[in-house]
Amino acid sequence: MKTDTADQHWNDQWAGIQQGSKWLTPEEDVKRWAAGLEPGARILDLGAGVGRHALALAANGFNVTALDAAKDGIAAIDAADMGVTTTLGRMDELPFGDQSFDHVLSWNVIYHGDENILLNTIAEIRRVLRPGGTYLGTMLSKRRLPYERDKYEGREISRNAWVFDAPGTDKTHPHYFCNAAELLALFSGFETRWLEDREHEKPGSYHWHLIMERL
Repeated sequence: MKTDTADQHWNDQWAGIQQGSKWLTPEEDVKRWAAGLEPGARILDLGAGVGRHALALAANGFNVTALDAAKDGIAAIDAADMGVTTTLGRMDELPFGDQSFDHVLSWNVIYHGDENILLNTIAEIRRVLRPGGTYLGTMLSKRRLPYERDKYEGREISRNAWVFDAPGTDKTHPHYFCNAAELLALFSGFETRWLEDREHEKPGSYHWHLIMERL
């Protein structure tokens, strides 16, 4: 059974997104990462949503491809007409050739699924990246799990993959939580350039932030 189903929730969010939403504003981590990349680099925004990063990267002269499984997100990127190449597709079956990209970005995306989905997705990221290329992404930290379990009834459907009784949120779909050792084991074939566990906007919202270099 497929577990990377959260796009069902996010497609509804993208269809009704309001001006001023945080999902329209690029993250500072992404801006800093992009500032150190070579001009005109080929970048894949994997799980691009409505394009907050893809559009900003394209505006800064990068050759950007945006992939998402939610059609309304892709439609929003196309409507912006910023020269971003868009693809509707799944993260664990990337429709691109080997070494198609210099860099890959995936913000708050690849942990939506069980460990098999995650491992397949990481293998696909590694495949489409050139050697020496970087991956910037986020993962859910196990430090976050107790906070979620305090708020919602939850169950572990497979190793480290949880679903919660939280109607109206994407938490009803599987989310993968890991510690540092588990995260590093997942990213076989990569060298760690940066790894930090910190909260996002809400108390307890711990995410790993990572930059990996493809070996």
